[in-house]
Amino acid sequence: MYRKTMFWILSASLLLAISCSKLTTENYDRLEIGMDYDELVNIFGEADECGGAMGIKSCTWGDDKKYVVVNFAGDKVIMFSGQGL
Repeated sequence: MYRKTMFWILSASLLLAISCSKLTTENYDRLEIGMDYDELVNIFGEADECGGAMGIKSCTWGDDKKYVVVNFAGDKVIMFSGQGL
């Protein structure tokens, strides 16, 4: 009985997490050059990965199939792209 209950709870949680993705066309369309990192966190949540060199930071939200990549100079968006939205 306990295993069945846990299975259904975990299944429902996974389905909810997948269906509530913030990586949508609507959210991507909200991006603008000049926004700061905190504004993107409000839209997409924390980035999955960030790295940088020579004053340029690149952050990625998502995975190999569905993602948004944003480049920052200082803390301001200078370029962005997405796929699979």
